[in-house]
Amino acid sequence: MGSQDHGIDAEMCASIAMQVKDVRAMGVTVALVVGGGNIFRGQVASKRFGLDRSVADYMGMLATVLNGLALQNALEKAGVPSRVMSAIQMQAVAEPYIRRRAMRHLEKGRVVIFVAGTGNPYFTTDTTASLRASEIEADVILKATKVDGVYSADPVKDKNAKRFRKLEFIDVLKKKLKVMDSTAISMCMDNNTPIIVFDLMKKGNIKKVVLGQRIGTIVQ
Repeated sequence: MGSQDHGIDAEMCASIAMQVKDVRAMGVTVALVVGGGNIFRGQVASKRFGLDRSVADYMGMLATVLNGLALQNALEKAGVPSRVMSAIQMQAVAEPYIRRRAMRHLEKGRVVIFVAGTGNPYFTTDTTASLRASEIEADVILKATKVDGVYSADPVKDKNAKRFRKLEFIDVLKKKLKVMDSTAISMCMDNNTPIIVFDLMKKGNIKKVVLGQRIGTIVQ
């Protein structure tokens, strides 16, 4: 979405693609999970328009496919080989998600973009990221967002909000901090998958996080 209030920003896609390219050049294997909130949010639409929650969630999953295709296009333009893998079969535009096939793509140096969530309603993109990270045995989840870490309160509304440098999974659950939903956090905790929350809007931050610079918040 970039600086827009909705839709897909081509410049933002290009920026992400170049950052991913830089990280790949360092020998890092990259897989991406994309949401669809810039186009359609299932949970919000369900409450606002009275849509059945399952229907609204499926609509949200389809929105992630649009984002995934846009990101793939940007990656290919940057010279980065990539594959879009969907939890909902739509073979004309994306490969069906099969773990062994995803692992093979990663082994060949391709960036894999996971779309359509888990393929089931009531599960968020956060849970999808946790699930896919566990399946492909990822070393870490980089939660790229529009804030520079995890705060004790909304920093926009509360000037005294404290930004955490490090957190434990159990603290996130107990304090109900808005890092990821509880299902995603629990899965990461069970599988010992650390999460780094950082600001995507600043160019070069992905590489800085990968290099271990003190950016954002680490949850482990």
